[in-house]
Order: sequence, then structure tokens, then C-alpha cells
Amino acid sequence: MSRGKKSREKPEKRTERAKRAVRYRRISPGRAIAVGFLSVIAVGAVLLCLPFAHSGKGTVTPLDAVFSAVSAVCVTGLVTVDTGAAYSLFGQAVIAVLIQIGGLGITTLGAGMVALLGGRLNQRENNLVKEALNVPTWAGVGPLIRAVMLMDFSIEAAGALLSFFTFRRDYSLPRAAWLSVFHSIAAFNNGGFDALGNGDSVGAYAGDVYFNLVTCALILLGGLGFFVIRELVTRKRGERLTLHAKVVLFMTAVLTLGGMLVFKLTEGSSLPWLGAFFSSVTARTAGFATYPISGFSNAGILVMCAFMFVGANPGSTGGGMKTTTIFVFVKSLLSSAAGREATAFGRKLKEETLHRSAVIIGLGFGWGLAATVLVCCFEPGAMLRDALFEVFSALGTTGLSTGITSALSVPSKILIMLTMYVGRLGPLSVAALLAEKKPAAVSRAEEEIPIG
Repeated sequence: MSRGKKSREKPEKRTERAKRAVRYRRISPGRAIAVGFLSVIAVGAVLLCLPFAHSGKGTVTPLDAVFSAVSAVCVTGLVTVDTGAAYSLFGQAVIAVLIQIGGLGITTLGAGMVALLGGRLNQRENNLVKEALNVPTWAGVGPLIRAVMLMDFSIEAAGALLSFFTFRRDYSLPRAAWLSVFHSIAAFNNGGFDALGNGDSVGAYAGDVYFNLVTCALILLGGLGFFVIRELVTRKRGERLTLHAKVVLFMTAVLTLGGMLVFKLTEGSSLPWLGAFFSSVTARTAGFATYPISGFSNAGILVMCAFMFVGANPGSTGGGMKTTTIFVFVKSLLSSAAGREATAFGRKLKEETLHRSAVIIGLGFGWGLAATVLVCCFEPGAMLRDALFEVFSALGTTGLSTGITSALSVPSKILIMLTMYVGRLGPLSVAALLAEKKPAAVSRAEEEIPIG
């Protein structure tokens, strides 16, 4: 009797397992990536709450631990407690690992380990990596992943070695070695964290030309994007660059050099040329500071907000709305005003790309303004420029601050964490996750409406 009952139960269990498998397969790649980031944040927050993750210098509340985990995974760098002072070596190592995962992406990192060990990715895993790296097709994802992993660790190793010579002058051998590794990971992944424990980011090295150039090189390489780096390395002599690479290199050069000139103009003699160059590089998504941001003029603050909003390049470790999005958006505006098709470097831009850029800019800017209004409501005593800067730093996953992060109320900290998460995933991706799938609506009749 019991044997017959068991035989009847087995098909039911198999059916239930099959249903769960179907539901798992139906999860979109974007939603899987979003859940993956949340999972890593949760694990990181738990580890940072452990007593031996704290140095004993000051208090680290559970909210501080969650904030640090969110900031690290979203490669931002905003902190409510000083990373180098408040966390022990274990806590700093947890943050370094979270930055590494956040920079590469949990999907890319996991698939990369499989690829490096000689394994093969199935179609679902290929789709996840395609979504994470923002590539148009998953064909050849395996070799791309291996190249990304090798580039990442090779550049970070070189950055740690070059940074070591600077830190060794001021610290013991073990301490200098750890600071070099941590700094290289944070700089290349555009994380903005520092383990120095002095509370002023890398301000102690404001006049060190060598350290500034090494840090800027790591930031620029991380923000350039793996696709562009790979294309530049593997390109044969005489072979033309892709349109994507041309736009990325053009925008990087314009924003870096243009930003240096603008910051020197807005800050005058209070900011030397080296500081202006460093600020231009770090403002778009890195989050390191050699000079206190609170001392910048209102004009400098607004320019920096614009740079943080732009961010890095697609397929990079940085955040923001991305340089190519801004480039396409500007091209769309100019072409619409002139009444001609949008082109770039002799190529016509797709209408879908033009529309997508406008949506991303609109959603991102709308979120930034709405979050700023809420922070001003939560913090009635805060200056508008500080609230605006804090929100756009979180949205661009930059990590720079005028110094108000630790003084924010609980609602503001939660809002900043949510903004960092939105900035890391991208406002369009978040909107797509929240939108419900509905049947196609009936086509309506068109009618003109005056605008402009």
C-alpha cells in the first residue's frame, strides 16, 4: 500500500521540480543580475557586521555595514565610516572583494572562472553575460570573458606593483603591500574607497606626480571599457577602429582634457594643474579626491555633478549614464535641430539608439532631481549644493562627497543606497525590471500636438 503511494507521489514531485525549473528559466537576465547584486550585498553586509571585521576604532552600526556593502558592490565609494580606520584587515578585505565583484559583475566573474577553468557556458549563462557586459550578441562570449578576466587581473597586478613604491615610503612592508593591492582594485574598478584611514581620501598625495599619474591611469583603463582595450590590443596595423571605439576614445579625450581646463577655470589658483587633471579623471566615476570637494566653488560643484552624471564607458567598471549615451543624445539634438539624419564618423546612427539614449538621460536626470528633492526634505538644514552633489555622486556611482554622508539621517542614507543601486544597474534596466509585461495595446489613431 505504501509502495503504491510512493509511486504515485514521485510523478508529482517530478512535476513540481519541472515547474520550478521552468520558472527559473523564465527569469530575465536583467532580473537575475539585479538579484545577484542584492545577494552579494546581503552577504557582504553580514560579513561586515561581524565583530572581527571592525578595528575597534569607532562604532560600526548595522546600517553602516549595509551602506558600505552597497557602496562597494555598486563601486561607488560613498561611506558613512572611514574604511581604513573603522574596519579591520578582514573587513577591508571583504570590501575589496565586493569592489572586485561589483566592478566585473557577479555574472561576469562567475562565468569567467568557469571559462578560465576550461568549462563551457550554456545558453542561459551566455545570455546573462551578454546582459552584464552590454554586448549585442552572445556569440564568442567565452573567449571575451577569458580576455576580460586576464585584462582585469593583469592591470590590477601592475597597478599594485606601481603603487607599492609610493606607499612603501610611508608604511611598513606588509602595510604598504596591502594598501597597494587595495588601492589598485579600488582605482581600476572605479570604486573610490581608500584604506589609508586618514579621512581625506588620497589627499596626502596631492602633490605626488607619480602617484597621481598611476592612479589616473588605473581609473582611465577601468573606465575605458574592456571591449575598447581588447580592440586596441588586438587591432592589426591599418585596421579601422569600430564606431564604438572611436566614440569612446573621442569622448574620453574631450572630457578628460576639457574637464581639466574647466576645473582650473572654476577653481583658479586654489587648484593646481595636477589637481585639475586628477579631478577631471576621478569626477566621472572613480571617487578619489586629492583636494577637499567641500572647498570647490559652486561652479566647480555643478561641473562635477555633470561629469558624475556622464560617467564612464559601456562595458567598463564605471557607472553613470555612459559617455556613448551622452554622445548619441547630443548628436540626436543637433540633427533634429538641423533637420538632418544623425551621423557619427561617417556612419548613420540607428533611430532605436537615438530613442534609447533620450530615455536613459530622461530617466536618470528625473531620478536625480527627485532624489535631491527628497534629501532636501529629509535634511532641512543641508545646503542644496551638498544634497545635489551627494545624489548625483550616488547615481553616477562616483563616491565623491562634500562631507555630509555620515551626517545624513536614516531615510537619506536608505535613499542614497537605493540611488547607488539604480546607478549601478542603470535607470533603464531598473525601469524595465519594474514594468509589468502586458499584451500589446491596440494601435491608436495619431494626432498632432504643438510643442516647442
